[in-house]
Amino acid sequence: MNMTRFTRWRGLVAGVLAAGGLISLALVAQQGSVVSSYGPTDQTQTFEQIKAGRMAVKAERAKAHADLLAARYNLDIKTDPSAKMSGGKALPVGPTAKLVGVTWEQLGKMTPAQIREKGIFPYPPLPFPDHAEGGMLFPPMTIKLLPRLVRFDVDFDLPEAVLPDVAPAIYLTTRPDLGDVAKGRVITINNFYEIFNGILNPKQIEGLRLLLTQFPQQQFNATEDRRTDRADGMLGVTCFDCHVNGHTNRATHLVGDIRPQEFRHRINTPSLRGVNIQRLFGSQRALKTVEDFTEFEQRAAYFDGDICMAAKKGVNVLERGSQVHFMAEFMEILDFPPAPKLNIYGELDTAKATPSEIRGEALFNGKARCISCHPAPYYTDNSMHNLRAERFYKQELVDGMMMAHDGPIKTFPLRGVRDSPPYLHDGRCLTLEDTVEYFNLVQQLDLTPQEKSDLTAFLRCL
Repeated sequence: MNMTRFTRWRGLVAGVLAAGGLISLALVAQQGSVVSSYGPTDQTQTFEQIKAGRMAVKAERAKAHADLLAARYNLDIKTDPSAKMSGGKALPVGPTAKLVGVTWEQLGKMTPAQIREKGIFPYPPLPFPDHAEGGMLFPPMTIKLLPRLVRFDVDFDLPEAVLPDVAPAIYLTTRPDLGDVAKGRVITINNFYEIFNGILNPKQIEGLRLLLTQFPQQQFNATEDRRTDRADGMLGVTCFDCHVNGHTNRATHLVGDIRPQEFRHRINTPSLRGVNIQRLFGSQRALKTVEDFTEFEQRAAYFDGDICMAAKKGVNVLERGSQVHFMAEFMEILDFPPAPKLNIYGELDTAKATPSEIRGEALFNGKARCISCHPAPYYTDNSMHNLRAERFYKQELVDGMMMAHDGPIKTFPLRGVRDSPPYLHDGRCLTLEDTVEYFNLVQQLDLTPQEKSDLTAFLRCL
């Protein structure tokens, strides 16, 4: 390191420490590629130069990802108008995964080693649309309502037919008599008080306000390496930009705690419904309270787990005793949607269920072994499980992502599951039918076509 470079490097360290940042010299040294010029952020390139570099590769990378999706899935998604999400949107139906030279029945009778050797597993890990870049990415249906969420460098990849309602219903544990409080509206900072005043207590109102307040994030902020054209007062993201109406729009990201980049998992936004009965948060981190997760998201996940970038871009450190507490107090009254065919134990009321749904419940509790991880009434065991899906595919780099081990994943509740496509932590199963096919393979269940149909019918009841 020459003297000029050392002086600048030392100046950055002094600046961070003077600002109260607790950062090691080793971490600063890792940022050497950006510590090479004077300026408020020590960035070597301007916003225009960074944008030009990203735009130069956008079309090529978008085509590669589109080709991958087209090879894996039939994206001409069909829907079932007779089966709807709680907000009224028709359910997507499948399976959508494409098979190579085999039928589902033939595939189900093959061993994991045979499927792996032939390279015909239909549900390997799903890469981010530009896996080398990553970051928060929002579907067009949300961007139409909130244009401040546009990224110039990468577009969302999955069709709207396999996403949740654009304005998901909101159900409150404290006021079940109200039904859907949202009534087709997306809750924002501009309308939340009018809608919830008189329904929530003051702490809950303040918690909701914070969940709807924009804060800086890795791609949406005022620095020259942002991924938005905006440099005005509309910068930043809110919790409910991804968790729309306390549910999800399946905005996608990369998990923050894995390196190198190609081993990071794509992760789709989970629903916040029913967090009051959950004991683990995050797909793999196993945070123990929703307060922990709320604070973690702002401090680290918003900035890809990089504390240097968080300090640079304006991390919002929430106050645990009031702000985090208030946000959690609102989230913990978000309820699952009504399930009129379930009794008080969360099981099917046979007087209301169809024969197919009754058979599906018997499979769920028996041959399909779903109950091992998803017991009633909320259909989660609040634990983590490793399905070892890597038995079925080879570890190789595909579209910038290493097809490697998923590891242990949190058991997500299945209550209201029809409202939350696509499925699995990375969205690789676009429909409930895809999900049944996936588990039929990884659990080696050898379900018949009728059994798969019955199991799907039951899942729609939850």
